[in-house]
Amino acid sequence: METAGLHELSAVLAIARRGTFRAAAIDIGMSTTALSHMIGRLESQLGLRLFNRTTRSVSLTDAGRLFVEEVGPALQDIHGALQVVRSQRDEPSGTIRINAAPFAARQIISPLITGFVRRYPAVHIDLVTEARLVDIVADGFDIGVRVAALVPSDMIAVPLGRLQRYAIVASPGYVERMGKPQTPSDLFNHNCIRVRLPDGSLFRWRFEKNGEAVQIDVPGNLTLDETSVACAAAIDGIGIGCFMEEGVAEELKAGRLVRLMEDWTPPFGGLCLYYPGRRNLSAAMKAFLGAAREFAKSQDG
Repeated sequence: METAGLHELSAVLAIARRGTFRAAAIDIGMSTTALSHMIGRLESQLGLRLFNRTTRSVSLTDAGRLFVEEVGPALQDIHGALQVVRSQRDEPSGTIRINAAPFAARQIISPLITGFVRRYPAVHIDLVTEARLVDIVADGFDIGVRVAALVPSDMIAVPLGRLQRYAIVASPGYVERMGKPQTPSDLFNHNCIRVRLPDGSLFRWRFEKNGEAVQIDVPGNLTLDETSVACAAAIDGIGIGCFMEEGVAEELKAGRLVRLMEDWTPPFGGLCLYYPGRRNLSAAMKAFLGAAREFAKSQDG
């Protein structure tokens, strides 16, 4: 029987992680058809199915779950060993996979990432944006980018400078109809656009002024799970929204939104790049972390 290679083993983990052949194929850079054939050959070699497939879904079989549990940690060790070897190379190369919140990705794409790939053309940056907070190790990422408060305690964090801030906003038309809230308690007399977090809970709006901190579950007749859609609803005059300042800067500048209760939204801890503690980092990772620290200094300045 042929022996499964690293590519096949990584493919199984990618499908288990992403939940579909199509998404996994994109992650590992091959066609869905080729990936399906690869897994089919592996299952034939093993003499059992790893996945239950239908036209709508993919799920692990019992054997598949056992396979992932056993192979996953071993494959991480192998990749770690390969990184150790690659770290001896003088010229940074290989792939760095980064998971970032959408607004965070917009902040670091230029000049940090674009500047880095120009400087190190042999390094491939694979940037994935998603609102949910993921386990970067389990999901196969090298680096995460989130606000400081969301960085897991067991990770090494590199602050990226600039503080963050929430912006309470509404359309000019909404303000003309309903007036401006002055304090957090005034929001209970308004229609607010509520946002559901990836874990299913509702995002609670946070306020602070003169040492008084308030966190409220705002009222509203519209609940969404995507901030860009919530922003569009605010622009349409549905109600008041709460967003990261960077995410609505263009809408505020263009006058599509106006800012409310600015004195209740002070700055808080900024973005951090974070990664698992490893004794040996690849040359590419070392170079990227150095570039990130340079980027942080430029933001502070």
